[in-house]
Amino acid sequence: METPAPDAPETFAQVLAALKDEYGVKEPAISEAIGVHVSTVNTWAHGRALPRAKHIRALAGAYPKFTELRLFAAAGKRPPAPLSRDGREELFGVFERLTKEQQQMLLIQARAVADSNDQNG
Repeated sequence: METPAPDAPETFAQVLAALKDEYGVKEPAISEAIGVHVSTVNTWAHGRALPRAKHIRALAGAYPKFTELRLFAAAGKRPPAPLSRDGREELFGVFERLTKEQQQMLLIQARAVADSNDQNG
């Protein structure tokens, strides 16, 4: 059974239950809203699994009363940092100075780190 993260006052299952109550929705509506199978939402609702970061972001987008910060905290995950316009420009500026091979290698590494964050929080 899911237990609250050390710094989270509630489990993801508890937050999902609150979301369902607040919006008057059931698991099929949630699954349709964020593009996952209803059984996936069911596993979250029963504390048998936690959602990936992309699904947490989708939930926050579909149900804005439940912020990414709250959802990520309940899942025991750190939210991805926002990227400012200046940060984006700097990132692309550096990327454009790399060779094609270096760009590919860096992209592979960045995906691996992002996937690790998605899996492990």
